Amino acid sequence: EVFDRLYTDWSSLAKFQRTRGVLRLMAAVIHSLWENGDRNPLILPCSIPIDDPTVQFELTRYLPDNWVPVIEKDVDGPISLPIRIDREAPNLGRYHATRRVARTVYMGSAPTTTAANPGLDDRRVKLGCAMPGEQPPIFGDALRRLAASATYLYQDGPRYWYSTQPTVTKLAEDRAEQLKRDTDSVSQEIEKRVKLDLRSVGDFSRVHPFPQSSADVADDRDARLVVLDVDHPHSKEDTSPAETFAREILRTRGSAPRLYQNTLAFLAVDNTRLQDLNEATRRFLAWESIVAERDALDLSAHQVRQAEAQKANADSAVNARVPEVFQWLLVPTQEENNPAAPIVWETHQLKGDGSLAQRASRKLRDKDLLYVSLSPSRLRMELDRIPLWEGSNKSHVAVPDLVDYFAKYLYLPRLKSPALLVNAIQDGIKLLTWSQDSFAYADSYDEAANRYRSLVTGRAITFQAALPDGLLVKADVAHQQLQAEAPPATQPGTRSPTDTPRPGAEPVGGRLSEPEAVQAPARLNRFYGSVSLDSTRVGRDAGRVADEVISHLSGIVGANVKVTLEIEAEIPDGAPDEVVRVVTQNSRDLKFDSQGFEGS
Repeated sequence: EVFDRLYTDWSSLAKFQRTRGVLRLMAAVIHSLWENGDRNPLILPCSIPIDDPTVQFELTRYLPDNWVPVIEKDVDGPISLPIRIDREAPNLGRYHATRRVARTVYMGSAPTTTAANPGLDDRRVKLGCAMPGEQPPIFGDALRRLAASATYLYQDGPRYWYSTQPTVTKLAEDRAEQLKRDTDSVSQEIEKRVKLDLRSVGDFSRVHPFPQSSADVADDRDARLVVLDVDHPHSKEDTSPAETFAREILRTRGSAPRLYQNTLAFLAVDNTRLQDLNEATRRFLAWESIVAERDALDLSAHQVRQAEAQKANADSAVNARVPEVFQWLLVPTQEENNPAAPIVWETHQLKGDGSLAQRASRKLRDKDLLYVSLSPSRLRMELDRIPLWEGSNKSHVAVPDLVDYFAKYLYLPRLKSPALLVNAIQDGIKLLTWSQDSFAYADSYDEAANRYRSLVTGRAITFQAALPDGLLVKADVAHQQLQAEAPPATQPGTRSPTDTPRPGAEPVGGRLSEPEAVQAPARLNRFYGSVSLDSTRVGRDAGRVADEVISHLSGIVGANVKVTLEIEAEIPDGAPDEVVRVVTQNSRDLKFDSQGFEGS
């Protein structure tokens, strides 16, 4: 590859001698490599020590004098850009990748800058860099970084070359440097991108991006993520601006104390990586301004393409750095069941894919710091653990109070919204095992009579309001009331409620006109009913019957509910043999009490 470049590119120079010039150059190259103890298995264009004075003289004696500052700044030398990039990026510095890329591009482009199609394509650059056993993609990364910052390196699609004329990169560097004094523009660009990312809120009900004070964060009972701005970064030092600001937001809302503290989690930037994001943002803004002013700057078509390509690369770099920088999740917790206990701030580092809010909510779920569902048994456990029961006998708690407790106290589970609690209550009430696993529900408590009004257990109910104002009642207390209020058994000699009067019997004065009239008001202790179902929607209709009728009957303590499905099909043209066989066999498998086909 070295000799291809020398005999193909460098020999096109008027003063370069194909034989003598190559021998003089290679003698200087080999001597320099030998003196420096180079142990590479072969000499590639990237091996040419352009920083060596003797080698550099052989490479510049045939070129205009203005190539020397180009080499010192963008190709090779102790203060050159490639050396600085390799020093800042350890994965590149391990191979001296940027320096090798720059040498390769210089060897393949310096003598042909005036050609119609100058430079090398990126595959040729990698060929001139990679030694046996090395991975070529590392040099592709180095080439992209070098092209983004070099003053004299041009790019047109996959082709790269050096020139003695500065590129628009120099203009971009100058503008990026000026933006260091315009921190507001940089912060606004970061804020715009983060807000765009936060349109996906994950499992949070809402997200509060970049509050300027605690008054900007609402005091509500749903779980929310507060994203702190770049002026409040987080560090592992004792004084973290992010944690200080988060404490202020958690403690107050404006001038008033915050009530619902167990609804907030905070996302903050990493202090050590913030500089990288600011630098990438300044570079993007610089390229964006150059593209916007291309007519005023009188850029050539090639320079416009270069500026647009660099703007796209800078845009991707900013988007990639945002999740790397916004990575610290700060979560307030309490270890003791005491509101006065000290608040402990848990810190978790975000990783993975998705938007910032999605990654934050996923981390909270994994750490059991955010619940997106709540089972009745877990609610019962929390009621008993704290305990949360109130009332004169500590036997009930008002649902609105319970919702407030979960939103206020950091030692309780953090719920996505009050709806989770309401759903858990509804699910717990309808459990047939409510006495062991959940609780009962009542409209209110009559202190004078020492009983709960409209006590409901073991059946499904639907609350009319989003937040009911009734009471959750301890299972054992509800069970005692239900037993105490159970009707007595039917006395001998009284009429059975299952008996029906003979046709024509009429009630007279509240009693039947027949001599065997009951001596006490009859209790309704038997229900029967039949309904026709749509044969095309049996599942839907049967489900409605089960929810709206059968579940209410099954919820009565001691009730014995029997459900029979009766099927009658009229088939005027007769049933096909295949249908007869399948239906008969399936009916047997399903344990039908009776089944069969009949003929006319």
